[in-house]
Amino acid sequence: MENLVAWFMETLGGKISREAIVFVISMVPLLELRGGLLAASVLQIPIVRAIWYCVIGNVIPAPFILLLITPIFNWLKRTKIFRPMVEKLESRAMGKSEQIEKYKFWGLVLFVGIPLPGTGAWTGSLIASLLDIKFKKAFPAILLGIALATIIMSIVSYGLLGALIH
Repeated sequence: MENLVAWFMETLGGKISREAIVFVISMVPLLELRGGLLAASVLQIPIVRAIWYCVIGNVIPAPFILLLITPIFNWLKRTKIFRPMVEKLESRAMGKSEQIEKYKFWGLVLFVGIPLPGTGAWTGSLIASLLDIKFKKAFPAILLGIALATIIMSIVSYGLLGALIH
């Protein structure tokens, strides 16, 4: 993850503002809010401002995934080219769905909120959609998960990591 964050910072640095870099990183699958807050810490963006950019960047894709990914996947599965890729994505996501299926709302909150590889708002939204969890239940759970991830990653990025860098 650190290599991807570094690549974004190098590639976008000087072209767009530090805050825009953090915002973009927070929207990217795999990196999401975790990567955004790490980058914000390295770029020395004040924590309160960084949190706003990271949370907004991480929230934006979730409703689109929740509402549109199933019809898009169904359409793509009708093609020979994309069917294997979509089935692989679905299989990989559903392989991580046990916690969410078992605990429903709170499982989704924890899945999105605990910053481990392969978790986050993107994957949580995908799994919620594939499990046919209704938007009005899934989106609040994802928002709470993002809030939890924000607290954890703020402590890690600005507390522990911040102490090591400065």
